[in-house]
Amino acid sequence: AKASEGGFTSYAERIDAKKVRARSESFHDHFSQAALFYNSQSAPEQSHIINALRFELGKVETVEVKTRMLGLLTQVDETLAAKVAEGLGMLVPKKPLQPINGSYGADTNPKKVQPKFVKQAVEKSAALSMANSRKDTVETRVVAILAANGVDENALTAMQNALKAKSAMPKIIAPTGGSIKGSKGNDIPVNHSFLTSASVLYDAVYIPGGTKSISTLMNLPDAIHFVNEAYKHCKAIAATGEGIDFLQSTSVGKKLDLSKNGNASASAGVIVNNRDDVSKTANDFIKAIAQHRFWEREAISNLPA
Repeated sequence: AKASEGGFTSYAERIDAKKVRARSESFHDHFSQAALFYNSQSAPEQSHIINALRFELGKVETVEVKTRMLGLLTQVDETLAAKVAEGLGMLVPKKPLQPINGSYGADTNPKKVQPKFVKQAVEKSAALSMANSRKDTVETRVVAILAANGVDENALTAMQNALKAKSAMPKIIAPTGGSIKGSKGNDIPVNHSFLTSASVLYDAVYIPGGTKSISTLMNLPDAIHFVNEAYKHCKAIAATGEGIDFLQSTSVGKKLDLSKNGNASASAGVIVNNRDDVSKTANDFIKAIAQHRFWEREAISNLPA
């Protein structure tokens, strides 16, 4: 090999060989990487995988297809297969349908294209789990601020400034687009309306006070659903002033005793301090957002969202 004009080129060597249509033996290792991935996930992440498989296979009407897929899952992890089967109301087959790989050419020996079971060098890899992602920054995290006419401008501005100082991205969600009037009479630009947005697009939610604003939000089912869904998805939620009253009116508030900050695991990531202490709430909220999700809620969360 030689360097040529800053790049690399291989030596032009004549090679004589027979051209064949074939795959390398390593191609037939169908399960070891899937097993490594599944075993590397945290308990909540494994639960999400199980529920996803239950959802997708639950849409399948042909029992034989579901049975074949359950057999394949046993090759990844038997517990995974058992939990998916439980959600489908089925039993796990004693062994996968044979041959496991039924996709091969007419002139191919089926035995030569069946899965090869290869032991990975490691059983788990922390790098494969989102639970091990960075938890020391809120950079680029998008925060929804729920507001309407009459919103507490001081609290809204203070929270916006605190989030922007840490390179987070606050977005105001209101009943309509355009702008809303703050408590001081100033026009506040709206980023999105409830009609064109949803909690799944945001990493966290903040509800500032303001009597008129909160009165509007309390009578807006989309706003209540927004918070319930964010809680169900284990995201950080904060409220100040009358925003705490709004939070109490949601299923989140009915589930938690926010006056005592609720059950430690259930209320994890729900920030309600002194009603008017926006500075402390913002500081605690930013720390909560950095944690990204509060998976411990999933064990006890059952909200209608």
